[in-house]
Amino acid sequence: MAIISAAELLDMLVMTLFVGFIFKDAFHARPKKRDVLEYYTGKRSRYWDGFYFAILATVPGIVLHELGHKFVALSFGMNAVFHAAYQWLGLGLILKLLNFGFIFFVPAFVSISGIGSPMQYAIVAFAGPGINLVLWLISYIVVKFDLVDKKYMEIAVLSRKINLFLFFFNLIPIRPFDGYGVFSNLYAAFVG
Repeated sequence: MAIISAAELLDMLVMTLFVGFIFKDAFHARPKKRDVLEYYTGKRSRYWDGFYFAILATVPGIVLHELGHKFVALSFGMNAVFHAAYQWLGLGLILKLLNFGFIFFVPAFVSISGIGSPMQYAIVAFAGPGINLVLWLISYIVVKFDLVDKKYMEIAVLSRKINLFLFFFNLIPIRPFDGYGVFSNLYAAFVG
């Protein structure tokens, strides 16, 4: 059996395309001085630049977050499947098309089944935000020590901000956030 199924790969692709479209106008890569005329005269497509920029800045944090849940659950012998959250993606698309200033949606999730201890479930719940924390740290180091080419620096800066946001946002201790799974299972493990 494959670790990631064809259906999961298709869901990742669909989610990536939706997220790229939804955020294509939210993040703008500034053109380099030599590219300004080309950028604004349409010889390069601003649509595709924004689309690719949004994908590079946002999708790794989302996909790796969910894969963190999946692989940790699998390591504990549970079943875990990545899903694109089609209803939420539809909501995000509608909000984008209606020009809402703030777009909130859940692009993906992992369904987990199987038997585990409360501590195992707490670790599985923390795995996603934990990945975002690691990605934030990597982005922080890359930006602080100027470890990437200048043309990728804006992506690294935005990735740092997005992953820090995803870390704290997902640790909110209410349902359906990961924080609820972390704290409720830690409570069950230590208090009973």
